[in-house]
Formats: sequence, C-alpha cells, structure tokens
Amino acid sequence: MIDAHHHLWRYVPEDFAWIGPGMESIARDFLADELAQDLAASGVTAAVSVQARQSVEETRFLLEVAAEYEQSIGVVGWLPLRDPDLLARHLAEFADASDLVGVRHVVQDEPAGFLLGDAFNAGVAETISRGLTYDILIFPPQLDEAAEFVARHESGRFVLDHLAKPRIRPDRFDDDWRNAIARLARHENVAVKWSGLTTEVVGDVWNDELLRPYWDTILELFGPERIMLGSDWPVCLLRTEYRRWFECCEKFVGELSSPEQRRVREETAIESYNLKYAVSAAADTPAVEI
Repeated sequence: MIDAHHHLWRYVPEDFAWIGPGMESIARDFLADELAQDLAASGVTAAVSVQARQSVEETRFLLEVAAEYEQSIGVVGWLPLRDPDLLARHLAEFADASDLVGVRHVVQDEPAGFLLGDAFNAGVAETISRGLTYDILIFPPQLDEAAEFVARHESGRFVLDHLAKPRIRPDRFDDDWRNAIARLARHENVAVKWSGLTTEVVGDVWNDELLRPYWDTILELFGPERIMLGSDWPVCLLRTEYRRWFECCEKFVGELSSPEQRRVREETAIESYNLKYAVSAAADTPAVEI
C-alpha cells in the first residue's frame, strides 16, 4: 500500500507560519526515521513526500531524503512556476532527479483567479511537458476555477489533494462541495487523494461513518480508478494517529472488489505520478487489521 501524501520537515518557526495556536504538537521536526515506524506498523510499503514550504530548498531536501530511504518513491516539490527564467534553471537542475514526480503550489492561500494566471499556466505547461504531475491544493470555493484550469492542460496529469478540504459537519453534508467537485471530476485527467480529512471535521470527534458520505461521493464521481490514499502526516496527528487513519481507509477500501482495492491502494498513485514501483502481490488484502 502506498501513502501518496505525507510531509517531512526540520522545524524552523519562520518557515512554518501556518503552524499556529493549537497546533503546537506538530511544531517540531518530523523526519523519515519517525515516519518509517508508522509505515511499518500500518502495512504501508511506500510513500510520496509532498512539499510543505514554498521554496526550492524544500524540493532539494525532499529529494535528498528520497535518495536515502527505500520507502520514499516520489517527491512532489515546489518550483517557481510564475518565473520562466528561474523555472528553466531549476528544471535543468533537477533534470536527472527521477524521484521528482510532481510539483505543487499552495493555491488555497492565493487570491481568486490565481489558477488562471497566464504566467502560472505557462509554468505548469512547462512542467507537464517534462512529465511532471501537478497537485492541486485548494478550498471548495476554488473548485470551479480548478476545473477551468485543468481544461487548459488536457495532456497533463493532476491530483486533487484532500478532496479540496470540505468542511465536514455532523449535522449536514456539504452539498455545495459535492456539486463543485462533480464538475472537476468530469475531467478524466484528475485523480483525487483520500487524505487530510480529519482536520476538516467541525467538532471534537470524528469517526468513519462521519466521513462515509464523502467517500461515497468521490467513489461515485471519480471511481476507484482515480482514487489514491494519503495520510497527510504529520498534520493528521492534530486529530488522529497514523495507524487509525489507515484503519479508516481499509474499512472503506475493503468493501471494494479485489481489482478495485489494488487500484486504490497502489495503482492510481503509480499511474498518476508515473512511479517506478511494482504493485504488491498482496495489494488486494487488508494491510491493517481492523
């Protein structure tokens, strides 16, 4: 099983201004040795590291980790997509970095219209031409803009992180989110990560059944062939343990057919990121005992 979304960092307060009050538990280093313990305990055999800082230094750091750790099979880094000269320089720098499989910009913090900017789209087009995938990190109000953005790059591969972070409430389902993500799902070159959801729950308690309507929605709209699993570790630790999250994943994935289970656990991530990783022989059997 592949964890298609986790972070690693050496904590420096000025680099992680988004870690605010109430998040002190993750205001420390999170490195590969610690992650490896959770991977092993949860039956996860490989993982994709995703940028948490908007810097090329972050990309270099993650690639260094990937070169050292066997479980790390890909990096979604950051590149200066809106600066063609700098982008060309860094694409040349990373031309032989086979572990660099994608790029991401934290668009959720950007103003309306950012995804449709000419310079940004030129940069995305250039990375797509180099075989890189683009990860979309947005909030639900940006979903319509994301659909228009994706339509401009029909040859690209895109991955929507964390279902675009719907607000999950125990008293009502987010119908506006469903309608908006349905429009994005019509673009068949977009996959989605079942990840980062426990931190979007309103209230103190989350459970599997609270999340089920969101699972059922993406299963209907994207199908198992475009769903992958991710932990969002260590951010997930604000609301859940690593193993507990994958227990939830296995509960839902275990209801699928064997080929569909293989798809969600590994094959979607392999295809979306063009990973050099063989599907596990036991990918259709639960990795976590529930």
